[in-house]
Amino acid sequence: MTTQAAALAHLKVLDLSRVLAGPWATQMLADLGADVIKVERPGAGDDTRSWGPPFLQDADGNDTKEATYFTACNRNKRAITLDIAQPEGQALIRQLAAGSDILVENFKVGGLKHYGLDYESLKTLNPRLIYCSVTGFGQTGPYAERAGYDLMIQAMSGMMSITGHADDQPGGGPMRMGVALIDILTGIYATTAILAAVEARHTTGEGQHIDMALLDVGMAVLANQAAGYLNCGKVPQRQGNTHPSLAPYQTFETLDGSMLLAIGNEGQFARFCSTAGHPEWSKDARFASNTLRVQHREALAALMQPETRQRSTADWIGLLEDKAVPCGAINDLAQAFADPQVQARGLVIKQALAQSYKAPVAINSIALEGADPAAKSPALIPVNTVASPLRLSATPPVLRRPPPRLGEHTDEVLGELGLSAAEVSVLRAQRVV
Repeated sequence: MTTQAAALAHLKVLDLSRVLAGPWATQMLADLGADVIKVERPGAGDDTRSWGPPFLQDADGNDTKEATYFTACNRNKRAITLDIAQPEGQALIRQLAAGSDILVENFKVGGLKHYGLDYESLKTLNPRLIYCSVTGFGQTGPYAERAGYDLMIQAMSGMMSITGHADDQPGGGPMRMGVALIDILTGIYATTAILAAVEARHTTGEGQHIDMALLDVGMAVLANQAAGYLNCGKVPQRQGNTHPSLAPYQTFETLDGSMLLAIGNEGQFARFCSTAGHPEWSKDARFASNTLRVQHREALAALMQPETRQRSTADWIGLLEDKAVPCGAINDLAQAFADPQVQARGLVIKQALAQSYKAPVAINSIALEGADPAAKSPALIPVNTVASPLRLSATPPVLRRPPPRLGEHTDEVLGELGLSAAEVSVLRAQRVV
């Protein structure tokens, strides 16, 4: 069987982004085979390198200085350090951009123009360059120059107003997501836009500027909640784990904890009622349709809750699984990663960092046949990441490198630009790299 090259192996990406949204996009491109060169500040690097605890642990279980946050979105990249505030650093960025297909940055609006590294400046060197800017509020509008952060956007977009329990319930009040979801979704939208621009370039021969804003994404992913407000004028409220348009679609207490029921149609509801020993519920005029069940949600839950408490969560899942009634446990992360389906899908990637960045080692069993991912060595720092969910039959994501150490590939990348070891040493002495 012929093995095809990775889907994006022909693309080179210059990554000037940091923290989460931009790096998430560039990791997606890297997983699909693109050569991503991550540029970081000498001596400090990406902010998330120090965002801990938690930190990676060495083979003896001791904390290192490497924060786990950084590892979530920087796999498969090559890392260099470069001070773009110095003219020599700016010149090197121009050289790299001239040979790149894509540049991703998340500086404040106008921040790179001061260094001559904005889109208008770089497209004169490389008209085919696709230049993606990620900011909090976009390149235009009254808030354009403001810094934007995920939590701020969750609040401003209204996302927090529909997340959490109602004010009159225990623990009621606006609530943020458990992860920086707007950042992550912005990274995914950015990847989509970048690939669309690559496709457009096949026709036009030219690159373009992509303006990605966290606020724009935060508003877009309000989805059905936004559609309801825009078309009906009713402001949605927080309602905990219930659904504004479906019932029963919520958590229920069980004999040993809680479970989630996600019933979305009449057949599922009838099968649940029959399995629960109460077929009369599906014939009750109050519950004859989903719309009626939403209207009488509290009455229906009052009938169901005493019944769901009679069996364990596992028993309910077992009873309903072959009835095609969506029902599941509410896992913590340890339970989620121990789930047999998660394990069967190979969703955990095991790699390792060398203690010295000059000798990177990948110990993933897919990448290195016969290697033992569990092997312990004092020279290695184990690092686990979540696998890409993209499953392409012919050109699947590739695993080439663990998240890089700060400046790990500086000599390698500058050598590819034609700089000698002596020239790199001079730049290092000048703290340009």
